[in-house]
Amino acid sequence: MNELQSLASAPGSEAAAAEALQLMRLLQPICRSITGNGVRETLKHVASYVDLKTYEVPSGTRVFDWEVPKEWNIEDAWLKDPRGRTIASLAESTLRVVSYSTPIRARMSLAELRPHLHSLPDHPDWIPYRTSYYREGWGFCLRHRELEALAEGEYEVCIDSTLDAQGSLTYAECLLPGSTSEEFLLYTHVCHPATCNDNLTGIAALAILGRALAKVPRRYTYRLVFAPGTIGAITWLARNEALTKRIRHGLVTGLLGVDGPLVYKRSREGRYDIDRIAQTVLPGLERDADLRDFHPYGYDERQFCSPGFNLPVGRLTRTPNAEYPQYHTSADDLTLIDPARLAGSLRALAGMIAAAESNRRYRNLSPKCEPRLGARGLYRPTGGAHVPRFEESLLWVLNQSDGGRDLLEIAQRSRLTMDELAVACDALLKAGLLEPAESDAVMTDGERS
Repeated sequence: MNELQSLASAPGSEAAAAEALQLMRLLQPICRSITGNGVRETLKHVASYVDLKTYEVPSGTRVFDWEVPKEWNIEDAWLKDPRGRTIASLAESTLRVVSYSTPIRARMSLAELRPHLHSLPDHPDWIPYRTSYYREGWGFCLRHRELEALAEGEYEVCIDSTLDAQGSLTYAECLLPGSTSEEFLLYTHVCHPATCNDNLTGIAALAILGRALAKVPRRYTYRLVFAPGTIGAITWLARNEALTKRIRHGLVTGLLGVDGPLVYKRSREGRYDIDRIAQTVLPGLERDADLRDFHPYGYDERQFCSPGFNLPVGRLTRTPNAEYPQYHTSADDLTLIDPARLAGSLRALAGMIAAAESNRRYRNLSPKCEPRLGARGLYRPTGGAHVPRFEESLLWVLNQSDGGRDLLEIAQRSRLTMDELAVACDALLKAGLLEPAESDAVMTDGERS
């Protein structure tokens, strides 16, 4: 069993989930945003799992209709009440300060302060996650019960932050060459502070998945991208537009650890191979897997699926953004993560990749009636019993392999798994009864460019 097969198994995925949780504990205290040292520190931890190349894109760089923002960093922040008591501080939680808050040191009345305070009336014990990336401002996030307890008087505000026009946006890639230059893109966002399901689960899962992929033979070239949400994907696409023609499959992934069903969101076209892979693999792993049509709101799949690119990229999460109450709050912490669900997400990712790797079109070399499988040691010596699944897989592959149908289509028609069909294909190839169809032959890099 190789590393990817182990990750696709229950024991292997459970061990990987435990390791992912360890990485998440390391990453949770880091103050991340869409730019800055928090992203760099996060990527350094990821680099202990996979070989990363880090890119710095200068602030002000034009990326389609956007531009790379000033780089934001923060050293300290606190809010003190009229009696000098600290109500909120960055040291307590990175969610306490509105991300991208401009620097301020001032004293002000409660009336002046209130427009800069954010809370969740429906969840009075949770701290919200708030941002102000593209409109300069500042703010603090409080528990609603804290906000309601504020007394009249003079408050002291300190946010020791910087917005550097000479800074940059940071993202990183792990490139794992395969036997072809066709690529499988795996993308996750790295910009959220503190919140664990969104998206420390995505970062940790992709780090562990990448490490497993690095140790196995690969048909596809895998490109793992760790970048800030929205502006990171837009920047990556602006800088890599020429290579997007190589992308054969793609997944945006994250939100993988909450107790909810696997949710796959189809690509814009809804009929790419990655969509067929999800339809074939996920229900076999979890009966409640939810396959949804494309919608132009969500995570960075909406950038890859914008009409000017229209890439074969879907999204894999568990309960998606804004569909679980702890989303973008302090309650999205390590206690929210279900290790069994995180393990199941890792199995799903490994299973989808394995299906992509094994999916091919074949041609039956003995198409007129069934070949004698028993004479080749592929059929049981005694008949009359129920047909074993291996033999059923052999018969389905032989019957359907006319050079036009791929294994995904055979799996859907037969209700056999891709793993079962792949084992049958290997046996039939060794027996000289099957060959790759000409349309599925491996092309050279020059032929693909």
